[in-house]
Amino acid sequence: MDDTFMLLLSEQSQVDLLKKTNAYAGRYGLCLTDADIQELIVRRRECLTEQQRVEFGNGILDKIIFAFCDSAYIYQDNYAETIAELQRIFYLYKNESLNEWTDDELIRIMRDAIDRECQGSLEYLEETLLDQFARNIRANTRRFMGRYEEDDEIF
Repeated sequence: MDDTFMLLLSEQSQVDLLKKTNAYAGRYGLCLTDADIQELIVRRRECLTEQQRVEFGNGILDKIIFAFCDSAYIYQDNYAETIAELQRIFYLYKNESLNEWTDDELIRIMRDAIDRECQGSLEYLEETLLDQFARNIRANTRRFMGRYEEDDEIF
């Protein structure tokens, strides 16, 4: 099949999937418009290119939406932009952590941090907390697990 056709088919399945997330996120007063969805797909492609990643399937946007839509720090006015930033941070730290975390683990860590230490600050999440976690992984330590396992100290 033609690569362009396959790309369009893949993008259409992403659009359909993201539209379906509106039913769940709507419970929390959140909804992605068609323009938001198109922008998220474009930004996904940019993130993957920037991080030199290849992804099969529909990506992680739906997982991020389901994980974060009930956060007290996300509201309709910042919803699409926040999801786009979380996606960018996800792909960045997927690489920075040397793929040591599964997608679900990284999303869980991000969500937990946003609601606790970061108090909704994506900048703090990216520049401080996840950066330190990734440094610890690259230093070949397991201390980054901190509160998620037996050690009470994260750093």
